[in-house]
Amino acid sequence: MASARARLRMDLGSVGGLLLAGVGIFGGFWLENGRPHQMIGISAALIVFGGCFGATMVANSPGLVRSALGRLREVFYEPESGHAETIELIVGYATMARKNGIVSLEAEASAIRDGFLRKSMLLAVDGADLQELRSMMDLEIDLAEQQMEREARVFESAGGYAPTIGIIGAVLGLILVMENMRDIEKVGHGIAAAFVATIYGVGVANIFLLPAAHKIKIRAQSERERRELMLEGVTAIVEGMNPKLIRLKLEAFLSEQERPSRTRAA
Repeated sequence: MASARARLRMDLGSVGGLLLAGVGIFGGFWLENGRPHQMIGISAALIVFGGCFGATMVANSPGLVRSALGRLREVFYEPESGHAETIELIVGYATMARKNGIVSLEAEASAIRDGFLRKSMLLAVDGADLQELRSMMDLEIDLAEQQMEREARVFESAGGYAPTIGIIGAVLGLILVMENMRDIEKVGHGIAAAFVATIYGVGVANIFLLPAAHKIKIRAQSERERRELMLEGVTAIVEGMNPKLIRLKLEAFLSEQERPSRTRAA
């Protein structure tokens, strides 16, 4: 018996949302006789993305920026297993503990993949005081959530800087245009190219950076709820609660759609 937390599946909301946004923006541009090459600007991309990353580094510690970049995986992938699977896992442990005693769970606890549940179960098996166990694991829940919130704020800060740096890129482009006012054809082309930087800045902020920050915050809330479910289950096992009652208690964490029909009917 092991936790299924390690299994991940692609988050179709994130992937589909990015594709839909891209198709909508570029499709509308194409319908107005726009051409893809008009949206390409290597210098604009260098100004916006380089400037945005640099400003983000100034605002946040390098370690936090690295951990935030690592968190991008959770924007595009979500846990395959939900609360229902975790409840079944805990009820299984509770049944074993009721039959053979909580000490019999030592081998099972050591094999749990999820670090939080493994630590909670090992503390319970080792006979840790219930209040101390809850205090320690509550602290771990709070600290993990705070870390994810800080990582989300990295993307929020980057989303705030990108549009402004896009405007800087546009202004720089206009400065170059003003130096070639005698050639009207070059002026028109230069103005169009200058505004590409603004598009990059506003686009990356509102299509990716700010939504990614919001998604990470949602993941943080979901992770907190999942860990609270585990902690409630472990403490119920320590208290010797009947596995059936543990199941009913933990089903409070399920959404209305996930709850068994008997619970919804009640």
